[in-house]
Amino acid sequence: MGHPHLPSTETAVTAVREVAGAYDLEMTVTDDIGADQTSRRTSAGAFTVVDADGSLPHEAFIELGGAPAVTVQVFPEDDAKITVDGVEFEDVPRDSVPAFLRSVYSGMAYVKGRFFPPGQWLVVPLPGDETYKELVPRTMLSPWLARNFRT
Repeated sequence: MGHPHLPSTETAVTAVREVAGAYDLEMTVTDDIGADQTSRRTSAGAFTVVDADGSLPHEAFIELGGAPAVTVQVFPEDDAKITVDGVEFEDVPRDSVPAFLRSVYSGMAYVKGRFFPPGQWLVVPLPGDETYKELVPRTMLSPWLARNFRT
């Protein structure tokens, strides 16, 4: 995979901030810190701030301005969910997030359609032969997705 290691949620937010700066994008970040605040710790009791191992989980939700509409949810478990114009990419490794965003904003990401099985997929290629593909529901073909359609 060859991406720089991002050991924490905060380092991932910093890396996304650098990508946003490079593409002149506005960025807002919402931080959730503590086991009782993060989305994957729903079983944590009220006022339970640390995990069982004593660590303090940190999750961040990032919104990037411009087209396409992109959000990044960085989880404490070293992965992220990236949504591009309504198309969700679950379980993207945290280390791959900056390269994923660069691919989207540099024009390397594209939509590919097939007749059989019928469907359209958003394809996001990353350096080192790493590629992410997600099905695009027909009703969700935004203007940005339609512009990036390849046959």
